[in-house]
Amino acid sequence: MSGYGTAVEPQVLTVSQLNQYLKNQFDSDPNLASVAVRGEISNYKKYPSGHHYFSLKDPTGVLSCVMFRSSAQHLRFRPENGMQVVAFGRVSVYPRDGRYQLYVDLMAADGIGDLHVAFEQLKQKLAQEGLFAPEHKKPIPACPDRVALITSGAGAAVRDMIRILGARWPMAKVILLPVQVQGERAPAELIGALNYANRWQVADVIIIGRGGGSIEDLWAFNDEGLARAIYASDLPVISAVGHEPDVTISDYVADLRAATPSNGAELAVPDQSEICAELKQLQLRLCRTMQERVRRERQRLFPLQRSRALQNPLAYVQEKRMALDYAQDKLCAALERLVAQRRAQYAARCAALDSLSPLKVLSRGYALAQNADGGVITKAAQTEIGAHIELTLSDGILGCTVTERMLTDGSKEKDL
Repeated sequence: MSGYGTAVEPQVLTVSQLNQYLKNQFDSDPNLASVAVRGEISNYKKYPSGHHYFSLKDPTGVLSCVMFRSSAQHLRFRPENGMQVVAFGRVSVYPRDGRYQLYVDLMAADGIGDLHVAFEQLKQKLAQEGLFAPEHKKPIPACPDRVALITSGAGAAVRDMIRILGARWPMAKVILLPVQVQGERAPAELIGALNYANRWQVADVIIIGRGGGSIEDLWAFNDEGLARAIYASDLPVISAVGHEPDVTISDYVADLRAATPSNGAELAVPDQSEICAELKQLQLRLCRTMQERVRRERQRLFPLQRSRALQNPLAYVQEKRMALDYAQDKLCAALERLVAQRRAQYAARCAALDSLSPLKVLSRGYALAQNADGGVITKAAQTEIGAHIELTLSDGILGCTVTERMLTDGSKEKDL
């Protein structure tokens, strides 16, 4: 109690009551009901529930933010830490924590468009997965029999493509698979037509595209699902979207990129007039080559016409027969000399072998002594008294028993 008056006792509030009071104050302030805040994203996190939690910061401050799934599903790009954005929403207090935060309804990239950010993010993602790899690109057939067009059934683009295909290569059959090429339903229809063409193999090559337009008009061709469908296509795909400056994700993932739909038709089929001109050139080259070959062969035949073999073939053959008989006589004489020489050599070698033969030695009175095991006996000491030995003579073999043995040293043994 003060001496200057009566003090009012303050109302005692719980923490929850105070937080709720502050929330009501924030929610009733029209200046906080709709705000736009520019800042750099930090502490970004997306929960399995689909809600996004992050902070916006500048050099001197930090603001907590939340973006619920219902709003986040409309984002055209993926928020990342360090990205400069402008967030639109309301400021309120979360009673449980007593902390105010920005409840974001919309968010746009600061300085560049949302679609450009989304395009670059998807491009980087698919490139890292290898969807743009050159080694995956399929070759475009040189002379296709069937060409499928996946585009709008109405408009200048489809008419131009059909006209160019018919003028360049009328032999090809054109199959039109009409789809929506812009709007929410466009990606699903483009994917469905592409899958249909592959499932039933309706063509040899596919042209997918549309005429020019804004980035929003062409956005269906930046759809991730369509990019993966083009990558998975068994049939080669030519992407022909917009005009020369327009570049879409489909252009990167397709097997071949065309600057315009008309250019796509030109790349899909050859020009029959060019092929006819090339065939005429080949025909002329072939004729000139054949004429030159005939001329050379005639020059080769001209001297042969004056040869003896062609002027008097019978005399030529008789002459060759005489030469053959002479060669045959020389060959026979040489063979006879060779046989006689070989016979003389054979007789000499037989005589030499006969002189070295053991039988020749035996015929001079010598004998070959062998023990019972067949071993040759060369010394008297190799035998024993009573041993059985064989003596081979020039005309037969004698079986003997040793009864007496006399050695060169004068010793003598005798069977008792």
